[in-house]
Amino acid sequence: MARAFAPLMLGLAIGLAALAQPARAFDTQARAAYVYDVTTRTVLLAKNADTPLPPASMSKLMTLYIAFEALRDGRLRLDEKLPVSSHAMSYGGSTMFLDTTDRVTVEDLLQGIIVLSGNDACAVIAEALSPDGTEAGFAVYMTQRAQALGMTNSTFANSNGWPAAGHRMSMRDLGLLATRLIEDFPNFYPMFSQKTFNFDGRAASNNTNRNPLLGLGIGADGLKTGHTEEAGYGLVGSARQGDRRVVFVLSGLGSTAARAQESEAVVNWAFRQFTQKTLLKAGETISKAEVFMGQVPTVTLTPQEDLNTLVPTLAGAEIKAEVVYTGPLTAPVKKGDRVAELILTPEGLPETRVPLVAGETVAKGGFMTTMATALDHLLTEIGGGKPDASDAETTEPASEEAAS
Repeated sequence: MARAFAPLMLGLAIGLAALAQPARAFDTQARAAYVYDVTTRTVLLAKNADTPLPPASMSKLMTLYIAFEALRDGRLRLDEKLPVSSHAMSYGGSTMFLDTTDRVTVEDLLQGIIVLSGNDACAVIAEALSPDGTEAGFAVYMTQRAQALGMTNSTFANSNGWPAAGHRMSMRDLGLLATRLIEDFPNFYPMFSQKTFNFDGRAASNNTNRNPLLGLGIGADGLKTGHTEEAGYGLVGSARQGDRRVVFVLSGLGSTAARAQESEAVVNWAFRQFTQKTLLKAGETISKAEVFMGQVPTVTLTPQEDLNTLVPTLAGAEIKAEVVYTGPLTAPVKKGDRVAELILTPEGLPETRVPLVAGETVAKGGFMTTMATALDHLLTEIGGGKPDASDAETTEPASEEAAS
């Protein structure tokens, strides 16, 4: 049977049109960018988001994720002291100024990575968790773990983002990783909002978190900056305002000032240009689907859960909405069976697909239903083969369209 389109109820379409408003597109100066509304699982912006690029220190988030997994699983303890190898000590750039006489707690190393962006701290963690005790071996494991988490455009050559051939991540992968850190490790995530860390009094020139959004009063609470000559200036950030959380990734900016300005602008745009609405309630009748050989000819369609989604906030056009199902449905149909899908397409946002279920049970018809169906089929054949709904894809208007 072919795909059929069911008409929407008029009240729903008008309600959607009233909420449907276009958002001003954000014209970022970043070479690549990704903005994601975590609360509604909506991608707000994707610019070169799937291109593997040098991530610089933003790739330290992968080392942190693996460290948090080890803490959760009991393979590391926060108070455990780890040795510093000559390899770890050899790193330049942003460091904790560790040397081979140190034994440093895991908690201090984590703060050193998050706040101080310590390249040496990453190497210490890497060697402790590496399958073969080396940072190179840990980088192989990082790549494997990233792939398993769905980060298909990420490969690692080291634990800290030090420039190296083949060390790459996409902005979408970094956004996914940030979201996983927030959701998988709520007990550790508050560490990302820490503004200063004075390790043993030896890192006076490097004791401040470089995240330019912390303390601005816009809900920013993470995650990690990055900079190399090849990568430019970047930031994996997150902010929460009310019930909404947004994750964003920027890369390839020209200066720390540009990074700060662009990051704040992205956060303001994401929260001001879009608002969260409950468009549909669970159990609300959306439309009806035809039923073949049922005791009744149609079944109501309803969402199983409330639909909370984003809509643009400025006045403008409408949301396109249609119900799609393969029909007619064949009786019996059980209440709660997933039988259709509602597709919503707000202007300026990706489409949202909402599963629809049968609102009631429709039993298979008895003898009279069978006879009536057979007679209808016979009359159709005699009359020259009137097109049947099951033979072709048909489209019906969702409703009288309401102009904005």
